[in-house]
Amino acid sequence: MKAWVRLVRNGVGKSLGTAMTLAMAATSAMAQGGPVRLGVLTDMSSLYADNGGQGSVVAAQMAVDDFKGKVLGRPIEIVAGDHQNKADIGSVVARRWLENENVEAILDVPNSAVALAVQGITRDKKKLFLATGAATSRLTGDECSPTGIHWTYDTYALSQGTTKAISRLGAKTWFFLSADYSLGLQLEADSRKVIDATGGKVVGAVKHSINTPDFSSFLLQAQASKADVIALADAGGDFINAVKQAGEFGVTRRQKLAGLIVFIADIHSLGLQSAQGLMLSSAFYWDLNDETRAWSKRFIERTKKVPTMIHAGTYGAVMHYLKAVEAAGTLDGPTVAARMRELPVNDFMTRNGRIRQDGRLVRDMYLFRVKSPAESKYQFDYYELLATIPGEEAFKPMEDGGCPFLKKS
Repeated sequence: MKAWVRLVRNGVGKSLGTAMTLAMAATSAMAQGGPVRLGVLTDMSSLYADNGGQGSVVAAQMAVDDFKGKVLGRPIEIVAGDHQNKADIGSVVARRWLENENVEAILDVPNSAVALAVQGITRDKKKLFLATGAATSRLTGDECSPTGIHWTYDTYALSQGTTKAISRLGAKTWFFLSADYSLGLQLEADSRKVIDATGGKVVGAVKHSINTPDFSSFLLQAQASKADVIALADAGGDFINAVKQAGEFGVTRRQKLAGLIVFIADIHSLGLQSAQGLMLSSAFYWDLNDETRAWSKRFIERTKKVPTMIHAGTYGAVMHYLKAVEAAGTLDGPTVAARMRELPVNDFMTRNGRIRQDGRLVRDMYLFRVKSPAESKYQFDYYELLATIPGEEAFKPMEDGGCPFLKKS
């Protein structure tokens, strides 16, 4: 803009509009030759920081490094922001990145309310949103986007795994303890459908605010319900606090706890003594095979922490995005999104995955049981694999999702 100021002050025979056009052209030229920026919008300091946070930034950078640091002849740069679990703050950061800082794609966003806001912004701006940390299945339903890709997992897949498995083991009555925002509401809604379909009954439910320190009143209500299972439709620090306090109240002596969205970082924080026997669904486990172990070893060396499915998903999404950009020969959002849907997804956590037109990456999910302290033989040896859930079974059929932009046959 200095060029424009100089032109006006010197009375050069250029109109204001012409001067501004020249300035904008100069800015555009700089952007075309500058770095390709990818923004990791995450929770850096609160209840989801261990599940996404700085680990997602590291995973994204690992993908850039493995891609040799350039795409279309331009350097790739990772920028990071903290949404603080507030949709308004996340929206401000997303708009600034897209409008002023030449960010081409936004990743992670481990908070469903923030993710829905970011989906709307990127849809309007025709930029990529790679939702590697968000859970709500609405991202490929009524809030779907031609430039939105829901990568790692969603509330429907988690309910299909954990809720269905526990129902098959004989659980008949359920009580929900849910986070009172998009994640908890959608997770409970998707799980209720599974419970109804398997002949179970929901006998009660309570909702709690995000980042709740005291679950005593909620757990007493759950205990009084005498439900077979207390389903925790919350995540991160809220899930950890609920499990710890359930143990202190003696809830688990007569009732089972079901974590509907559980990360290995949560299990690490709880310890196997508190978490043993818990069944959970996940899109990734570091110790699943040689490839997952090899990648995880590199991640652990950089962070000293065990990678979650969000970290693994962020790496995979960045790699697939960069491959699509290279193949398409452009950074144009809709063009790259279409190319991402055309290319199969194959990496250390996904085999023959495909991205549907509604933006859902269809890949296998896994059902695990948390080991006891005696069963664990080495660092981060936390899970026993119970079942592999094929992607076509794990994720909601596209025709049932309600995505409005899909062409009607």
